[in-house]
Amino acid sequence: MNIAILAFVIDTIIGDPRTKLHPVVLIGRLISFLERIYYRKEDSDQRKFFSGAILVLLVLFITYDVAAGIIQLAYFIPWEWGVEAVEALLLAFTISPKSLAKAGRGIYALLLTGEIDKARKAVGWIVGRDTEHLDEAEIARATVETIAENTVDGIIAPLFFFVLGGVPLAFLYRAANTMDSMLGYKNEKYLYFGRAAAKLDDVLNYIPARITGLLFVMAAMLLGFDAHNALQMMRRDAAKHPSPNGGYAEATMAGALHIRLGGVNSYFGKKTFRAYMGEAIEATSPKHIMESIRMMYTATVLFLIFAYALLKFMGY
Repeated sequence: MNIAILAFVIDTIIGDPRTKLHPVVLIGRLISFLERIYYRKEDSDQRKFFSGAILVLLVLFITYDVAAGIIQLAYFIPWEWGVEAVEALLLAFTISPKSLAKAGRGIYALLLTGEIDKARKAVGWIVGRDTEHLDEAEIARATVETIAENTVDGIIAPLFFFVLGGVPLAFLYRAANTMDSMLGYKNEKYLYFGRAAAKLDDVLNYIPARITGLLFVMAAMLLGFDAHNALQMMRRDAAKHPSPNGGYAEATMAGALHIRLGGVNSYFGKKTFRAYMGEAIEATSPKHIMESIRMMYTATVLFLIFAYALLKFMGY
């Protein structure tokens, strides 16, 4: 578990480097390469699903084996802590608290200085919805929703799978999550071809999402937010989210901060309504972005503490 703590420290100090050699970027390139091989527009729906499932299996197999292979090579490093250092560095690539916080703080700063157009562009980098006409409250809402949801798949889930099966399993999760973000759309192209990727992501995030919800309740208690309301909103509203997992983070965050998430979003010019989560006790504002970042970091530290204690209790 020292590896996970060190990975968190590495991310806190260095962050997620923007490079073409970043493991997640390389996983994305692998997915794109295999998509060009396996996707055929003229295929039947059944064949598209079968081809997409093959792609998923190949990406998982390659990603897991490469991560495991790198760790095996690390044993040749003539340094007592060489393997642990390599594992910590690799694990740091699978989590992104600093990048998430940096994006949120940047949007917060732009809103404070009234640079609404720049804030719209900045939030457009971290959400999939149209942002050209968002007002300050909607920009803040989009940012808080993203921070809450990405606490699951960008932090807690990779760490959860690391605890279960080490760095290779954390990378397998990251590969699955990347496939979902690239292929898991319900449009004409990916409805069947990307279905296996989307379903796998749902399955893998099932437990981490619920753990994150509970961690947010505890974080709210420690930070002086409304832990009771956070728990109530998780119970009441989590199932309203279109994702089977996304609501556990967003509804709990909304309850803790006394805001309402969800509502009307626009995707490629088409407006859709997503069920509300939480009560609008306070109007969503830039301050809630900073509060959500504090919730994210506190939940992360709590997970590391609990996981460390659990493994020590089990004798690891």
